[in-house]
Amino acid sequence: MASIHRAPNSPNWYCAFTTPDGVRRFKSTKTGDKKSALEICRIWEKASREGKQGKLSPDRAREIISSGVAEVYSVSVLEDLPSANLKGWVKQWLESKSIELTESSYSRYERIAHSFIDFIGKKAEKDLSTIQASDVLKWRDHVSKSLSASTANLSLKCLRVCFNDAIQVDLITKNPASKVKLIEKSLESQKRQLTIPEIKRVLEACDEEWRGMVLFALYIGQRISDIRGLTWQSVDLTDWTIKLVTQKTKRRMELPLVKPLQDYLLSIKSSDNPQAPLFPRAFATKRVGTLSNQFREILTEAGLVAPRSHKAEKGGRSGKREVSEISFHSLRHSAVTFLKAAGVSDVMAREIIGHESSEVSRNYTHLSVDDMRNAIQKITDVTL
Repeated sequence: MASIHRAPNSPNWYCAFTTPDGVRRFKSTKTGDKKSALEICRIWEKASREGKQGKLSPDRAREIISSGVAEVYSVSVLEDLPSANLKGWVKQWLESKSIELTESSYSRYERIAHSFIDFIGKKAEKDLSTIQASDVLKWRDHVSKSLSASTANLSLKCLRVCFNDAIQVDLITKNPASKVKLIEKSLESQKRQLTIPEIKRVLEACDEEWRGMVLFALYIGQRISDIRGLTWQSVDLTDWTIKLVTQKTKRRMELPLVKPLQDYLLSIKSSDNPQAPLFPRAFATKRVGTLSNQFREILTEAGLVAPRSHKAEKGGRSGKREVSEISFHSLRHSAVTFLKAAGVSDVMAREIIGHESSEVSRNYTHLSVDDMRNAIQKITDVTL
């Protein structure tokens, strides 16, 4: 039976308890508060008793300590210690993220968080503090078996954000995901640019809308998520420019529309509604991944990638899909490559594409739309 005692010449209470090996211990609780000392002593006794019965696993020890700390805190300051299990915290966290994230980013965060919850099973019902780096590591390795290294790393980074936000509201003191390293990507297939002959083959395989998206990707160098969001309000047909705010970096950009883009815009039906999208079908598609899959089919039609087999393979839906070295994002690579091949400076190329640079601050770089127009016009007209 555990008990507390005052030691001579000490302001703190001591706990007398028996360890699992039968040894009687006399240990300081390091507190002069009797109620707190009683709670601490009770925790030690409980852990020792379960250890003697062979029930004290690492997770069980953490659970006892976590609940005990909360009780000591409550006794000491007369209020509850903030706490939450993983499921409860993720629900609260996602509600806050729904306000600040775009729909596609929120969907990605939600999918990743629920993937982790499903993976750790019943442990998701326990206090956040019981989640360990080893849990995150096992999940990361599980995810990497069915997804590319880049996607697995993105998932890990998302989980780090989730736990960091829990630290900010005093639910935990350490981020278990921060101790897990990102996967090395040296062996993963690298994306490459599309050549001009390849782009022409792609354009031949496109319908009108996809043709426009390909041309915009090549001549303004933006991501598929930004191109699908373009509206007629973005376009100035007087001086042939387009304005947008990039989804990923929130960067405001004004870019020139060179002749291939001008010809495309003049060839399609415009709208009296300034909010109408330039690419209605793409705009109505909720997930960027769906558009990426559609473009993959165009690449297949153009004979640039092999068709994906729908035949069941080892691993089923969880099997890792082969990573292609070309995708819609390759057009962004092409834009950079063609600009540099035409002798355009790195500073100009970065300004057009929207790459940030630690060497060149935008605060000290002022390039006009006409400067960029002259640079982009050096790219070969792939429509000829």
